[in-house]
Amino acid sequence: MTDRALDVVEFLLTARVYERDTDLDENDLPPAVRGALWDGSGVSRPPKATEESVAEATGFDDPWEAVAGLMFTDRDSFSGRIRLVDDEMAREWYADRADAERIASNPALASVFEDEFEDVDYEAAREANRPVAADPQWIEGLLDEMFDEDDEEMLDLVEVQAPAEIETTLDDLVLTDEQRAETMKVSKAIEHRDYLAQVGLVEVGKLLFVGPPGTGKTSTARGLAHRLDLPFVEVKLSMITSQYLGETAKNVEKVFEVAKRLSPCILFIDEFDFVAKTRTSDEHAAIKRAVNTLLKAIDEMSLVKDDVLLVGATNHPDELDAAVWRRFDEILSFPKPTEAMRADILRLVTRGIDVEEFDPEELAANTDGLTGSDLRLVLREAVLDALVEDRTTLSQEDLLAAVESFEERDHLRNLDSLEEAIEPDEERDHDHDHEHAHADD
Repeated sequence: MTDRALDVVEFLLTARVYERDTDLDENDLPPAVRGALWDGSGVSRPPKATEESVAEATGFDDPWEAVAGLMFTDRDSFSGRIRLVDDEMAREWYADRADAERIASNPALASVFEDEFEDVDYEAAREANRPVAADPQWIEGLLDEMFDEDDEEMLDLVEVQAPAEIETTLDDLVLTDEQRAETMKVSKAIEHRDYLAQVGLVEVGKLLFVGPPGTGKTSTARGLAHRLDLPFVEVKLSMITSQYLGETAKNVEKVFEVAKRLSPCILFIDEFDFVAKTRTSDEHAAIKRAVNTLLKAIDEMSLVKDDVLLVGATNHPDELDAAVWRRFDEILSFPKPTEAMRADILRLVTRGIDVEEFDPEELAANTDGLTGSDLRLVLREAVLDALVEDRTTLSQEDLLAAVESFEERDHLRNLDSLEEAIEPDEERDHDHDHEHAHADD
């Protein structure tokens, strides 16, 4: 009997255990099983174990074919339901073929088999299982519950991601010692929110990430959401500036209201230098009021009281004044990676690619000033160039050539910016007059 049969039987057995043991809840189901059985606002009893749901959870196009020869399975061709006709036989069959590691990854089955397998513990399995609150279907249900049609414009201001939808994790990033230490502190603060409230330490959980573009500010914030199993609410400040005077301040309030309704969550505010530019500009007073609304909202937000971790990010920390800086209890620097960090980044981004004579140290020595984002673009260029030659294996020379090509394009981009900056006054005047001539037409 194949692993396909084992996977299908595990799904059916999990559904049956969940159906009969009413002390279990959705957090006892592995995410793949939970997602396949999700029905409206949860997993109903009895769960609907159809060919479609089994296929979704296992990835098999025809799951019935995998178990059709077993004596304890049956299929209703009309409804498409696959079921167990002899639970005890299915249980014994599964126990003879599954190992402790497999069972320990399934809390529902761990509750049944923990006395039979030495390394299986139900409580540990449930603790390690991804919680239902991290699932996309849970977030969708929460949005439907917390926001009605009149609130749709609030959701248009933000992007909400479920932790399970976030592909980049902290393990996929090369972080500095300071960044790793801060992510650990944040994790502990969230874990012990009740204790922090008890001792009166409520001014925590407001971080500001500063550094050049491409250094991992957004990825780190998303990675935190993935690790902590928290919804990720992202907003770019420049995108909530309304063309209608007075609306921007309301938009700021709406963004913070969304975060509070979805708590516990991470609220990530990008382009925070927008605040500085607005505070020092001669914009309309309504825009200045919007900035003051933002600063006041940050003051009033609390990880301990509101269950919202606030993370701001800026590429231009030099433009932020003291009134902005003091709103955050931690400023975390994201510098361009060192040579050693670039070598580690290259090892990470090439994990799934075959590279002959791969020497990340040599590449790192030739990529001074490049960010993690730049290095991913270098790899993309090398892969595409190899595919043009019908190759799926890269060489060290491919990567070095891609580095050189990237730096040439980067140089041209900087050259264009420089030429625009030093464009002769008379040429700009001529263009200005030319534009006005067209406008008059």
